[in-house]
Amino acid sequence: MKQWMKPGRLVAVAAGLVVMALIVKAVWFSPPAPPQVTSAAVERGDLEVSVLATGTINAYKLVSVGARATGEVKRLAVALGDKVKEGQLIAEIDALTQQNALRDAQASLRSAEALLGARQATLVQAELAAKRQRELAAGDAGARADLEAAEATLNTARADVESQRAMVAQARINVDTAQLNLGYARVLAPMDGTVVAIVTEQGQTVNAAQTAPTIIKLARLDTMTIKARISEADVPRVKPGMPVHFSLLGEPDRRIQATLRAVEPGDTTLADSSATTSTSSSTSGTTNAIYYNGIFDVPNPDGTLRINMTAQATIVLAQAKAALTIPVAALGAREGSSGDRHKVRVLGADGRIEDRVVRVGLNNRVRAQVLDGLKEGERVVTAEAAPPGAASDGRRPPPRM
Repeated sequence: MKQWMKPGRLVAVAAGLVVMALIVKAVWFSPPAPPQVTSAAVERGDLEVSVLATGTINAYKLVSVGARATGEVKRLAVALGDKVKEGQLIAEIDALTQQNALRDAQASLRSAEALLGARQATLVQAELAAKRQRELAAGDAGARADLEAAEATLNTARADVESQRAMVAQARINVDTAQLNLGYARVLAPMDGTVVAIVTEQGQTVNAAQTAPTIIKLARLDTMTIKARISEADVPRVKPGMPVHFSLLGEPDRRIQATLRAVEPGDTTLADSSATTSTSSSTSGTTNAIYYNGIFDVPNPDGTLRINMTAQATIVLAQAKAALTIPVAALGAREGSSGDRHKVRVLGADGRIEDRVVRVGLNNRVRAQVLDGLKEGERVVTAEAAPPGAASDGRRPPPRM
């Protein structure tokens, strides 16, 4: 015990205790390590705010070419995929019935014209008889009754001629109608186009008594029309004249440019007969999504676009070329009342973080346009995390012994 009481020993013990205290203080009460951050560079590029829509490609004009004559299709003059010109023969229908009807109408016309000639001859005879009776009456050589009878016969003959002329006109109309019906036996193309479907094959019998049966479907494929379904949440922002680009499922990397022509005023279910049913179901608690068709046209000179293809369309609401942009994750709280200023954290070259207020423009929810406050090449903090193992009060845990 006396050895521990020596002054040299006490000094050594005190010095050791001081060193240990300094070590514990340095470890336990050291300032927290700088936070670990994820940053992104301020880059220049094109930015656009857009609305996505899925559409169906249709022919600019699609016509069902039908038959207005009843009978057997004796000849089909086109094949699937043929390109035809307006007035070109599509099909011929057995026209024997129409030919007989034309012959009958022509015969009726000749009969009516012959009867008209007879009535006209009778009229001439009545006119001569009436003239003689007038001359006799003028010389007091004829009876008054004979003159009156001659005048009555003349008036009757004139009426018969007028009546027969009307019958001749009616017979001519019947001939024209029969010729027209005979012409219906030859189905002609109503426009230039491509045969996209053959509905009635050669040898089939068609009946045009009630509705015109379709022979083929003819379409103009040099220009295609796309109807893109736009949700009711996005449609207030969409206006005709906005640029559109779309891609096909088979060519997702190819971007085809177009311009929005119109937005249909009614939703896509308006022309559907079951629209009333869907409306009633929505009022009973079932929520149905509402879409409106945005319409745009695109040239198709090489025939790549086909009917009923799916188009993944993007309607561009606004765009900026070669703009300074940053990730939206870098935007902090809003500053000021204008709503276009945000706080961001800028990571300096020395690792220090600086708070800065920037003014932003377009924002597509992925990247935002920077109008003021940052320069190209600077880095902004997008995420920040405390170093692993840091205590919640800013102190490091004691080292394990």
